[in-house]
Amino acid sequence: MRRITPCFILGLCCVALYPRSAAALVFSAPSPKFVYKNASGKKQSIEVVDKYYPKKIVQPFGNDSTIDHKLRRAATIAEERARAHSLSKCWHYVKEALVAAGVVKSRPQTTLAKQAGQELVNNYGFKKLPVSDPYQAPVGAVLVYGAKRAAGHVEIRTENGFASDFRSKTPSRRPLLGVFAKS
Repeated sequence: MRRITPCFILGLCCVALYPRSAAALVFSAPSPKFVYKNASGKKQSIEVVDKYYPKKIVQPFGNDSTIDHKLRRAATIAEERARAHSLSKCWHYVKEALVAAGVVKSRPQTTLAKQAGQELVNNYGFKKLPVSDPYQAPVGAVLVYGAKRAAGHVEIRTENGFASDFRSKTPSRRPLLGVFAKS
């Protein structure tokens, strides 16, 4: 019979104890703190703010029962399918979300995003809402933005912000042409 070497025994001990030691380690990055002395000389610290949103959405404005409940589903679908960054296909992604949620029966035909509102009103029974602030739009509403020489932008208001081909906590900076929803 072979002689058991100390290295072999040490290896077995390490394997046997590995799960306990791995569970004991907690890999969490400490939140950065700013340390200062107040007026009385006492040392204090606060968390560092690393992101700034000018109008942070605290609670969703989505309790409008007059709009179609399928639009809320379209908002969820759009948010699930949205990416982290734009692909310049906002109207394509919004069309797909509206069709998948059953809000529209056929896919809208316009190619430019800034023409979306007009087509939704003329062909699909949407109405332009009297909303001029994107943060006040109900969840599921389609927001259409214009542009002088570009295609414009379209996004759907979600509970957490706005979604098209990408998700965002803040609305587009382009001029808002209208907020559209279906009753």
